[in-house]
Amino acid sequence: MNRVEKYILSERENGSGSLPAFIYDLDDLREHVRRCVQTLPKSCRLFYAIKANSEEPILRALAPIVDGFEVASIGEIRKVRGVTPDIPIIFGGPGKTDEEIEGAIDHRVQLIHVESEHELRRVAAIAAKRNITVSILLRVNLKGPLPQATLAMAGRPTQFGIEETEIPDVIRLARQLPSVRVEGFHLHSISNNLDAEQHVRLVEYYCDRVKEWAEMFGLNISWLNAGGGIGINYTELDKQFDWDLFVGRLDSMLATKCPPGVTVLFECGRFLTAACGFYAVEVLDIKKNHGKHFVVVRGGTHQFRLPVSWQHSHPFRVLPVERWDYPFPRKELTDAHITVVGQLCTPKDVLARDVYVSRVRIGDVILFSHAGAYGWAISHHDFLSHPHPRHIYLGEKEKEAADGGDSTHDRSVVHTPVD
Repeated sequence: MNRVEKYILSERENGSGSLPAFIYDLDDLREHVRRCVQTLPKSCRLFYAIKANSEEPILRALAPIVDGFEVASIGEIRKVRGVTPDIPIIFGGPGKTDEEIEGAIDHRVQLIHVESEHELRRVAAIAAKRNITVSILLRVNLKGPLPQATLAMAGRPTQFGIEETEIPDVIRLARQLPSVRVEGFHLHSISNNLDAEQHVRLVEYYCDRVKEWAEMFGLNISWLNAGGGIGINYTELDKQFDWDLFVGRLDSMLATKCPPGVTVLFECGRFLTAACGFYAVEVLDIKKNHGKHFVVVRGGTHQFRLPVSWQHSHPFRVLPVERWDYPFPRKELTDAHITVVGQLCTPKDVLARDVYVSRVRIGDVILFSHAGAYGWAISHHDFLSHPHPRHIYLGEKEKEAADGGDSTHDRSVVHTPVD
């Protein structure tokens, strides 16, 4: 039993605390990310893509470890600068406003990822008005072929990046604009890839393309942003992306393929934070309809939208709670396949479907693992106006996260380690 499970069961048996709750193990997070940073080749840098989870305690835990943060809005830029005034920031996204470009300059963003010819002209115009030069990366929508993955941002028609065939013209234009400096290319093409060898080959493909453009146009570039795209296996937890194989093969590949003087950036999100987070819910009811068993929990996809968004059954385990305060018998299921659903008035509010459990009772806790990325952050929090979950951060080094006294969105940091 891990520290999160012990913490939740202790609360439930004592009648303290409330569910639903997101619980994060900050010590595990630090250990995992520190190891990722330390094992990358020397020519690489690891940035955290905060879209995966931009909660302040997460950012504070990672700021001393990662090489920087990747953001996709002025709101995310402000979140980062609220945590640290000087950590490097790289800024992407297909639809930047003038306010966001100006804000990026004001907040000393290191690199702006330019996604179109028009955006290039706008960045240059804003920089020219300030009599400064802005460092940019050109984001390219590569022709491919690219590896198969859960999501693809390139190699097909999408809103991301500059079409590869247009890159020569955009480079020529950029060289005519003295207020921008092309420092490299951004090639984030796929998401949630689980094949480490395939990912090395993908980065090798990036190196080949960047080297070709640099030689063709005599560019002196510093950065190749390989994006994130390293995934989490939510269906087979024991078969995760092989990080050790990846960094080992990457090191030898970059030694021969990476253009001299170029640093490779990785902007990982879910791979860094997913495993540190858990979503705990209380079983409110057990019922049977049309031959199927449904376990209704306090919570749902309005708080944890990832399973319905990705259309998978999210991994969980049942934590038995012995406390029972009602005067009538407690309903339970044994050796059954259950569908875990939330409180919303829609049949799409499903967290896991037809999953075998040896036993589950009303009042037990269902604890979803790997909920530290794209859980709360992407959810429609106020649909049906249910109370917000608690956010609990297990770790000794963090200060309590204030939330303006909003009791519906309680955030607390536990300073005493739970064995």
